Amino acid sequence: MDDRILPVKSILCPVDFSDDSIRALKKAEELALHFDAALLVLHVVTPIPTAGPTFDPQPDFDINAYQDSLRLGYQAELDRIVAEQLQKCTQTKAVVAVGDPADEILRVAGGEKVDMVVLSTHGETGWRHLVFGSVAERVVRHASCPVLTIRARPPADNKPGKGRPGES
Repeated sequence: MDDRILPVKSILCPVDFSDDSIRALKKAEELALHFDAALLVLHVVTPIPTAGPTFDPQPDFDINAYQDSLRLGYQAELDRIVAEQLQKCTQTKAVVAVGDPADEILRVAGGEKVDMVVLSTHGETGWRHLVFGSVAERVVRHASCPVLTIRARPPADNKPGKGRPGES
């Protein structure tokens, strides 16, 4: 593992189309412009679970064709967002992968040899964090390059000053 941080020549920014991930994308664009770096934008489609090769819920339903149509639809949406949101950044590439989000982010980051990953957190806590885990946490723990996390915006009713008595 190379311990250098600079220069940053390529940045990976995974997006899930949430407002928080679009905020992270804008921060990644700002960094890419500052460093004159390439920006790789990634969306990961979670595979459709099946019961196994012998399970056939409907004989005329092709789950692989459906997964491919999802991937193509998400690619079109990702291309649209990149065109709309990254007008200043000229070195961009939009990629859709299928798999576990954290695993695919790490795979693409390593395969593309990116210098930095910029991703949003979703601010999940409690049981949701326990059950679903944190993609950002897994990426931070296992990435071979620096990871910049952009904190999720709290819901409107969780703004400072609106919490429990004594909190600000």
